Amino acid sequence: MRLILDTHAFLWWIVDSPQLSSRVRDVMRNPANELFLSVASAWEIAIKVNLGRLRLPDRPDRFIPGQLMKNAIEPLPIEMSHALYVSRLQAIHRDPFDRIIVAQSILEKMPVVTRDTDIAKYKVKTLW
Repeated sequence: MRLILDTHAFLWWIVDSPQLSSRVRDVMRNPANELFLSVASAWEIAIKVNLGRLRLPDRPDRFIPGQLMKNAIEPLPIEMSHALYVSRLQAIHRDPFDRIIVAQSILEKMPVVTRDTDIAKYKVKTLW
């Protein structure tokens, strides 16, 4: 199964947070599953670090690629179709990063690993 990690799921995975559900841990550990991190999440992390709202042990441009490689997570680029699809989404979620992840989930037919109940209100499959 191909899965998009929401930003918090990625961050909690790399620090082995107890906030991750056992189901999510099992799915993410399963080598048969392909894990993806949206470029939107990398952008969100970089912005939060720059604003002082998130601390990482290294600069985002080093830390994120290193964690992707270490954890066998592939980057998911933002395509023009993803960006334009956002205009078709209901205004359920105000977070632009989450809205692009929803668009990617719909167009790429990939479930989102997330605890965010607003994402689950869209017609996307979520896993938690």
